[in-house]
Amino acid sequence: MSIDEERADTSRSSGDPDSRRAAIAADAAIGELDWSVPPEGTVVGRFDAPSGSLATWSMGDPGDPRVVLVPGVTGSKEDFVLLGPILVAAGYSVLSYDLAGQYESADAGPPPGTAYTYDLFVDDLLAVLAANGPSHLLGYSFAGTVAQLVAARRPDLVRSLTLLTTPPLPGETFRGVRMIGWLSRFTTAHQGAGLMIWGIVTNKNKVGPKRLEFVRSRFALTSRESIDDIIGLMRRTPDVAPQLRTTGIPMLVATGEHDLWPVELHAGFAERLGARLAVYRTGHSPCETAPHQLARDMLELFAQAG
Repeated sequence: MSIDEERADTSRSSGDPDSRRAAIAADAAIGELDWSVPPEGTVVGRFDAPSGSLATWSMGDPGDPRVVLVPGVTGSKEDFVLLGPILVAAGYSVLSYDLAGQYESADAGPPPGTAYTYDLFVDDLLAVLAANGPSHLLGYSFAGTVAQLVAARRPDLVRSLTLLTTPPLPGETFRGVRMIGWLSRFTTAHQGAGLMIWGIVTNKNKVGPKRLEFVRSRFALTSRESIDDIIGLMRRTPDVAPQLRTTGIPMLVATGEHDLWPVELHAGFAERLGARLAVYRTGHSPCETAPHQLARDMLELFAQAG
């Protein structure tokens, strides 16, 4: 099967085609919104993690099955302001939090003079899952790598795993980025972080004015050191796909046609994991631009998990 054929197949996905058309229509109708405002009924809180106090949003009935949504570098819990309520309406409770060093969790992090590490982020997420019980887990971008490490270490805490525009290549993962991947060999982590920040604040993602205002505002709090260190970590992306395949955890690799990494690399990543692939007509942030389609595929995954 060619990649184009596979992309068409995954875009149809399983389940009711009418629900897919409805999800596409709902996503097309998304307008401007204030991304800093929690959805109605959200409980704004803090979680005492190993790295420090993490800012959290909780939605839905705590007695419902739990979904944990983890944003990536330069991101925050607000990235799920659209996705979270859809999952709650489907009968799930949702927890999201800012990674250590990011936005309202900026004061959390490593001891002074030391760097952010994979272990720091993994230990934080393990603590969140241990406190809430086995959960459906979504890791967005860099957090997808963290989520993989957690699932490999403690599969008993992960009911299903969704990897949203997660770096698909082990090692120096930026080498596969469209057009400019070759530059990664000539830049430091600090320079790479600077290029990423520049792309965000100059709206290379072509987001709406309210979204742009919000993502720019986050940099006033987010630790630049955390961004630099995370970019460095992404240059040493671990490969736990062989281990994850043996866990039996249902997995979904979800991406946009215009993600940083080509669909072909995400397709290969899904194959190595034994995961289903879902591709949307969007970019790096389907949780913001295609939340109804993403939620539909996640709910199918949750049903598979039982």
